[in-house]
Amino acid sequence: MSDLSAERNDAGAPTNGTANPDEIARFTAMADAWWDPTGKFRPLHQLNPARIQFIKDNVCRHFGLDANAAQPFSGLDVLDVGCGGGLLSEPMARLGANMTSIDAGEKNVEIAKIHAQQSGLAIDYRNALPEDLAAEGKRFDVVLNMEVIEHVADPELFMAASSALLKDDGVMVLSTMNRNIKSLLLGKVAAEYLLRWLPVGTHDWKKFMKPSELARLVRPHGLEFTDLQGMVYNPFKDIWSLSKTDLDVNYLAFAEKK
Repeated sequence: MSDLSAERNDAGAPTNGTANPDEIARFTAMADAWWDPTGKFRPLHQLNPARIQFIKDNVCRHFGLDANAAQPFSGLDVLDVGCGGGLLSEPMARLGANMTSIDAGEKNVEIAKIHAQQSGLAIDYRNALPEDLAAEGKRFDVVLNMEVIEHVADPELFMAASSALLKDDGVMVLSTMNRNIKSLLLGKVAAEYLLRWLPVGTHDWKKFMKPSELARLVRPHGLEFTDLQGMVYNPFKDIWSLSKTDLDVNYLAFAEKK
């Protein structure tokens, strides 16, 4: 798998492969705001309960775990790709997972490390790309690719590297944004320009991916979707919830090896 390994500069940061330098710079500039629930990453804080529910339900079903246990993920090796400040990594660790979390932005990783230490959580944070871990021969029970595929330089290479990180019975959880007129109006125009949920330029609508396109991307690696749900915003309650029918904007996919 050495052909998947990314080159790195003198500081050790990845310089090629799946990393997109512009995207790294954009999220690094906002890194200090990761743990501010009312700041630039407020949408991710709000999405987290729905994301965690989807992950927990499907992972427990797949591995035959007790979803009602205090730490149902105990013993599972979980990788969070594009972990940012650790907003999803920390809840996974609290569920008992052996967490490894990687991000292409060095500042993101440093902030995540500090917050995990303050929270008393043992998480292996690394400034790395999935192809780096694939080249090392690392393998995981669960690989999380949440809100990251639309930001990478090469989606096919990214998926090849991410899939190579799965154990024989491993699963992948993905989330991204659909590509249609509704997602353009709500996920891009409204979120960035009208509601100011996200800084302008956070997303490129052309990089949004339809569920059928994402399914075609994982299929060559022996993966098939076994669950697909949308995340829908309720403006009256100011919360996000899962939907089995509305995948128009944000959606989640659970992929198993077949």
